Amino acid sequence: MSKRSVTVVLGVVLAAAALATAARAAGPAPSGVKAEMLMFISDAESKLNQLAEAIPEDKYNWRPGEGVRSCAEVFMHVAGANYGIPSFWGVKPPEGFDFKTYEKSLTSKADIQKALKASFVHVKAALAATSNAELAKPTDLFGMKTTVRGGWMLVLSHAHEHLGQMIAYARMNGVVPPWTAAQNAKEAAELKKKNAASQ
Repeated sequence: MSKRSVTVVLGVVLAAAALATAARAAGPAPSGVKAEMLMFISDAESKLNQLAEAIPEDKYNWRPGEGVRSCAEVFMHVAGANYGIPSFWGVKPPEGFDFKTYEKSLTSKADIQKALKASFVHVKAALAATSNAELAKPTDLFGMKTTVRGGWMLVLSHAHEHLGQMIAYARMNGVVPPWTAAQNAKEAAELKKKNAASQ
């Protein structure tokens, strides 16, 4: 085995060991309503990240009308909510985070993508670490009385609300959502295979 191969194998082994250690430290996998919320947050995360990648950088400043958020601002708005909403019940956002100014704080595609991804890592780790007892605690959200569980549901629904907005923005700019494009390609390939078999 070459020296390079040994280095690669060693790197893979060390990475696997680090992941296993992190998994053990994290404790048992979430279950019940927490697991369900994490599943749907992860769904929004995946699709928003795919759209952030698919939309060209020169369309990041596009907005459908005056006074409406641009593509860049919507992605940053989601990231800001992922940090800001949980802060209402004590989840600490990153140092220097300002809920009021965050969504306009970055402008480049690469920086916005990085911020969006980091915000979902933050929000999922914080939800996974929330105990069932903590979920039932009362909290105030923008003048509404709810529980910490209700707050996490707002985080989830907020991400999906703006996912729908970004799907519309993407299509208005000629971008087919990547998961839809993949499904269309799969169906076209299956139809082609079926037609070839019937001839």
